[in-house]
Amino acid sequence: MNCELFCTFAQNMDNKQATLELGAKPVGRLLAQYAMPAIVAMTASSLYNIIDRAMIGQMVGPEAIAGLGITFPFMNLSGAFGAAVGVGASTCISVKLGQRDYKTAEYLLGNTITLNLIIGFLFMAVSLIFLNPILRFFGASDTTLPYAREFMTVILLGNIITHMYFGMNAVLRAAGKPRHAMYATLFTVGCNILLVVAFVWWFRWGIRGAALATITSQSLALCWQMWVFSDQKELLHLKKGIYKLKADLVRNIIAIGISPFLMNATACVVVIFMNNQFVRYGGDMAVGAYSIANSVVMVLFMFVMGMNQGMQPIVGYNYGAEKYDRMFRCLWLTIAVSTTILLVGWCLSMLFPSQIARVFTADPTLISMAARGIRLNMIVFFVVASQAVITNFFQCIGKVKISIFLSLSRQLFLLIPLAYILPLFLGLDGVWYSMCISDFCSFSMTLPLLFLYMKKIKNNGK
Repeated sequence: MNCELFCTFAQNMDNKQATLELGAKPVGRLLAQYAMPAIVAMTASSLYNIIDRAMIGQMVGPEAIAGLGITFPFMNLSGAFGAAVGVGASTCISVKLGQRDYKTAEYLLGNTITLNLIIGFLFMAVSLIFLNPILRFFGASDTTLPYAREFMTVILLGNIITHMYFGMNAVLRAAGKPRHAMYATLFTVGCNILLVVAFVWWFRWGIRGAALATITSQSLALCWQMWVFSDQKELLHLKKGIYKLKADLVRNIIAIGISPFLMNATACVVVIFMNNQFVRYGGDMAVGAYSIANSVVMVLFMFVMGMNQGMQPIVGYNYGAEKYDRMFRCLWLTIAVSTTILLVGWCLSMLFPSQIARVFTADPTLISMAARGIRLNMIVFFVVASQAVITNFFQCIGKVKISIFLSLSRQLFLLIPLAYILPLFLGLDGVWYSMCISDFCSFSMTLPLLFLYMKKIKNNGK
């Protein structure tokens, strides 16, 4: 018994020491330690998305790719609710760990689970009831509606699992366990790929098989995550009395989570609008081209998201500990690495757009449209890194209003007006050009806001 108590005490001390390192270890080493697992996980996730869409495009057909493109807004909207809880809770946990308030951090863990259960169920129920009208509103035609409906029915039935899986992964990173979060993602991706091959290629279940593979793999990963948090030796662990919602904790979670929620919800609105614009000016094939181009963008952007996930606990902890020099060093290093990654991706996309499009489809018309779309979409894509990292930085330190403004500026305030006006003069190309122009304009607004905040914090503190 004494030995067991000693082991528990020793593990708790190790967990606390790992957390305290966020305020003491060199920032570069910390960022590599936290960002690399996230990048590996995100890269693996991107690989799965490519294989998933490529298999659907090659085996089911170009109409299925277009139908899958119609589901992007739905996935973004579901992700918006998940991010509101997962990102909000993980940021709050990081700050509380920086303040060494471990009891509140445990209550945040319990409230995260409860909120994910409630929101996940409500989203599933409402969406299933109005599925057809929603998909029509998102831009589905008579051709693409059956594919989109078949895919989203399965995804929505597993919506609670998806919310819980992403929420627990965010908490794992905040609790100083980036490798555990990486293992969960790698397992999900590996299982997903195997199941997609089995369900789509072997059993010929089509687009429904791809959705089943996603939910099944996330379910298995969630079981492992809950097992990790059930270990009483962990600094943050599941126990009685932490699941009842506390108004102050929920307010803090939602206050911080509102920024990523609006970012994802805005992405949903944008994709709905863009799908309808592509249908209007180019038909279902243009929607398919947008789906392919968007997949390429997301593959590259996953690297930036991985860097942001690695940055989040470091910035949150050092902000809570009032170590502002370390906080800003982490920010600038994240910007530099993220921009370099997107520059490499930009070069590859500009040089080999047709080869990239062929991965997703064998249809020559769709290849031609997608290749042109990739190039036009990504003219200045590398500047998105700075905008995304700085927006995430303000979210990490709880500056919600600034983060919300930056989240909305790129897509809602700039992209939608441009995507409406430019096609009136340039046709289909105008829809594509609207994306790169909005990227550059939002980047031009982000840096001045950061410099103003840096000046303020140096003069007045928080």
